[in-house]
Order: sequence, then C-alpha cells, then structure tokens
Amino acid sequence: MKRDALMVDAGDVQLAVYVSGPRDAPPVVLVHGYPDSATVWDAVRAQLDSRYRVICYDVRGAGLSEAPAGRAGYRLERLADDLAAVADSICGAQPFHLVGHDWGSIQCWEAVTRPSFEGRIASFTSISGPSLDHASMGLRSGSSGYAASPPVARRLVDALRQTLKSWYIFFFHLPWLPELVWRCGGARAWPLWLRLTERVQPLRDPAQLRNAINGLNLYRANFIERLRRPRARHAHAPVQFIVPLRDRYVGPALSLGLERWLGDYTRDTVDAGHWVVLRDAPGIAARIDAFATRHAAACEQRARHTASEYTAKA
Repeated sequence: MKRDALMVDAGDVQLAVYVSGPRDAPPVVLVHGYPDSATVWDAVRAQLDSRYRVICYDVRGAGLSEAPAGRAGYRLERLADDLAAVADSICGAQPFHLVGHDWGSIQCWEAVTRPSFEGRIASFTSISGPSLDHASMGLRSGSSGYAASPPVARRLVDALRQTLKSWYIFFFHLPWLPELVWRCGGARAWPLWLRLTERVQPLRDPAQLRNAINGLNLYRANFIERLRRPRARHAHAPVQFIVPLRDRYVGPALSLGLERWLGDYTRDTVDAGHWVVLRDAPGIAARIDAFATRHAAACEQRARHTASEYTAKA
C-alpha cells in the first residue's frame, strides 16, 4: 500500500500520519502497539478505506514520527495529546471511531476516559490492550472491576496466568539489557518470531529497531506509576473488546467485570493470537465496521452538536 506521510505538529514532536479513503466518509483512527509502526494496520486499512476515512499514525518514537527528548514524553497524558493533535488536524470537529491494538489500545484508554474527548470519540474498539488503571484497580480489589467477583480460586488462577504472560514487562524495566537484546539480533529476528509464534507473514519494517528501543519508554514511563496510583476512569464512548483467546501476552480475564467503568460494553472473542490484526485483517475490519455502524446514528448526532460548538468558538 502506498504510504505518503503527512506530518502533524504535536507540540514537542512531529507525527507521521497516513490517510486514505473518501474525504467525506466517517473517520476511523487506528493506533498501533509495540514494537510496531503504523504499517501493522496496512491490511486492515485496505479493508476499511472504501467506506471510511482511515487515519493511521506512527506513535511518538516509532516509524517516521519524531521521538521526545526524555522518558516523560511517553507518559499516557502525552500520548492522548498526540491523538488529539492528529484528530484536530485530520477530522476537525467531526467525531471519529477509535481502534487500538496492544499499546495503541492501552494509550487510547487515556482518551476514552478523558473528559476533554467526550463527544469526539464515536466508538472505541480495544484489541489486546487493557486500561492500566482498570487492571491495577482489579489487582487491588481482587477482580477486574467492581462487578460480581468470581471465586477466590478462580481469581488467583487468572492472576497467576496473567503474571506469567506479563514476564516481558518486568524484563523491559531492566536497565540496558532489553536494549542490548534488540540491538544484538532481536530486531532482525522479529519477523521470524511472529511467523513462528503467530503464524503471520509480516513485512520487514525498516524502523523495527527504532520502534523497539524507543518504545521501551512506554513501559518504563507508565506501568509502575499506574500500579502505584491507579485512577478511577469512566469511559464516555461505547466500548468493544476484541479478545484473542490464544493471546500470549494479554489474558481474556482483563476484559471482564468492567461494567463499573464502562457501562454495558461488547466483548467479542476470536480464536487467534495477539497479532490478530495481521492474521485476520478481514475479520478485524468486519468487527470494527459492525460496531461503528451500530453507533453511526449517535455519531451523526454528536457530530452536529460538536460542529455547532466548534463554530460558536471559532
């Protein structure tokens, strides 16, 4: 797919943004995870851009986007500001559908629960990326949220399973060693790892090493802080989880029991691994489309309201 980047000013960095599809179609923003760049969405994007204005961007430090000067530049608040900058530049006042995978989803929760985004996000599809606040609250309360808790034995088993799945998070917090692994062959071997573990055929990303090294700051700037001080975060947009049942990194239990924070939400399980966006692009695109279509009427109403406010402020 041809990739002509637009550069969007996000304050301390310039972000590379890729736009396709009809200019007057409903916008959908796709946010990638770690250690990817926006290229991970190419197949999904091709499935959607006949009906949607599809917007992807390289998150700060990845792909063609600039990297901030320090670790603090990767905090969730700054990542949500990046989304706002991209949406302001491409969507204007029009509400957009939001989709995140892996760290793209983790960072999108900041926007989906931030009051300043209320009315701008028409729907949110989360793929293999929980809210760090909700997950940490779940650890403290003994369940994912404050809905009816499962038996103690089940909670302990789920917690142990997720701890084992999350071994890499502890590894990424070590000094120097993760960088050394990526530099000494990890980045070159990444496509092979995906072929062996996910049964996908990714294209080689020329920015793979840069994505991996810079992206370590996503973990180091946010995980410990959110574990120590989780915040009560309520979603202001309808939420859909796409839950790969064979995910090596994110357990299905992290998308259960969140009614306190999300209200009624949709949860769709799929027989796939973590990189389902590469393995089953048509299926993922179909689920995004179905959820966006379900909320299209509400989106149009919010669009008219937001446009009138936007005009009044101008």
